[in-house]
Amino acid sequence: MSRRGTEAEAARPVAIVLGAAVWPGGEPSPTLRRRTERAVALWQSGEVGAILGCGGVGAHGPAEAEVICRLARAAGVPEGALFREGRSSTTEENLRYALPVLEGMGARQVVIVSEGYHLPRALLVARRLGLVARGAAPGLGGARPRAQAKAVLREIPAFVWYWWRGAGR
Repeated sequence: MSRRGTEAEAARPVAIVLGAAVWPGGEPSPTLRRRTERAVALWQSGEVGAILGCGGVGAHGPAEAEVICRLARAAGVPEGALFREGRSSTTEENLRYALPVLEGMGARQVVIVSEGYHLPRALLVARRLGLVARGAAPGLGGARPRAQAKAVLREIPAFVWYWWRGAGR
């Protein structure tokens, strides 16, 4: 039985999985895989009622959103609980382009799934867009330490830039 469309589902937040790289052959990067696994765990525990994958086509197809949904389906999430935003290429676009999908779902609250270092910037944008949002970060299992360190250092000026220019307004 599909869980889609029930009042209890509509009352639960939607997990928004922010996109990350897709590797050659449509393989998810470790980051994309970890984020999706975290969203699936939230769905399995009943903390969220649906999963919205975000992200367009980067260096390799298919769209990040499609890979997120493919992984979630393989983990047992039914198609009726999966939604896609498949044209964004930035954090701000992920969330801005997700708005019409969320409105169509009648979603009032979201759980943004991304790395811990990325969540402050994503939550800044989400709240400026009027979403009631909280974050959920995956564990670091399988993460490459050097890539993680580089991403953390990149995130500091990115947050300042998003804050200063008013991203999400």
